[in-house]
Amino acid sequence: MKKPVYITQMGVLERKSNTIFLVNENGKKAIPINSISEIHCFRPVSLSSGAIKLLSEKNVPVHFYNRYGYYRGSYMPVEGQISGSVVLAQAAHHLDPDKRLYIAGQFLEGIKASMIALLRSQRTRYRGIAGMAVEGGTPAELMGIESQLWREFYSIFASMLRHFEFSERNRRPPRDEINAMISYGNSVLYTVALSEIRKTYLHPAISFLHEPLERRYSLALDIADIFKPITVFRVILRLVNRRQIRGEHFERDVGVLLNREGLKVFLNELNGEFGRKVLHPRLKRNVSLRYLIRLEGYSLVKHFLGDRSYKSLRVWW
Repeated sequence: MKKPVYITQMGVLERKSNTIFLVNENGKKAIPINSISEIHCFRPVSLSSGAIKLLSEKNVPVHFYNRYGYYRGSYMPVEGQISGSVVLAQAAHHLDPDKRLYIAGQFLEGIKASMIALLRSQRTRYRGIAGMAVEGGTPAELMGIESQLWREFYSIFASMLRHFEFSERNRRPPRDEINAMISYGNSVLYTVALSEIRKTYLHPAISFLHEPLERRYSLALDIADIFKPITVFRVILRLVNRRQIRGEHFERDVGVLLNREGLKVFLNELNGEFGRKVLHPRLKRNVSLRYLIRLEGYSLVKHFLGDRSYKSLRVWW
């Protein structure tokens, strides 16, 4: 199984023969191009023309983040999976108000179910979330309900943390340690969802709950939101309560950010969570949480083509 590479220091990606190297003041480090799914750069990294050519040949995207973990953009090789009929059907479902509303509602049901799954696993209250009805006449109204769900979830999540304070979601830049980790985690999950969507026939910019905007792959936002509670927030809770992440893993300027050592701890744990396998009840085999993200895409393709109605993920483990 191919794995992502996380770069947490400045450098240049260069090509020598059929190998990619990260070159910086610390020397030269080889990156196994044939065994990686994508590259994540959390510090300034330049790409040589030779590296770009090899990354394109191997279909390896490179995602870039700023120092606070916010997604800045990607180098994306030419699409490997293209189907005009799927994209046309996807666009038709977006343009039809009723069809779009159905899919948006399914995304919101998936978000709600994942929140409940995490809270139930921690034996804490979730009645307030469970009692919220997923009802709305437009995607904008559903987005309003999603905001209410997250506010309730954040309140409960804060009470579960033992060693850091968390009162509200803030960003750009994050003002405390928990918000810093949420920002890093959400950005990585978004790019993982984007990478997995590219392996299906879907167009990542045609979304249903979020509005499609320029310079944003909004379908990745739709799908990533379903997985936030059971990946990003599960990892933060575990790292904080087990004291694997402590105050020394952060630094401050105008905001709060993970330092290099903290980033390594956080990314290692998050990547492990993406790779965690669960027995799929329909496939009858173990699949990773990362692969579940791709399965959401496949399910949407079947829905658009009229093969099977889309039902978003309901966590069973």
